[in-house]
Amino acid sequence: MGILAWIIIGAVAGWLASIAVGRNRSMGFFANLIVGVLGGIIGGFIMNLFGDVGLTGFSIRSLLVAFGGAVLLLLITNWFSGRR
Repeated sequence: MGILAWIIIGAVAGWLASIAVGRNRSMGFFANLIVGVLGGIIGGFIMNLFGDVGLTGFSIRSLLVAFGGAVLLLLITNWFSGRR
């Protein structure tokens, strides 16, 4: 998957994940982009653990994998930041 597809899917997945977790007001474009790209990496890794292909290109499936990883990342960061 090309770098432009990673950026587009990452931005959309990060934005949707921030809305789902309730952090959309505190996050900007670049934070959503970083969370989405990291979510794609995390989601792809988890999918590979289960024996499935993670990100398959510019598709809805890749967006869902990145979204799931981004939600997981935001929930983990919320859990750690809420404990302080």
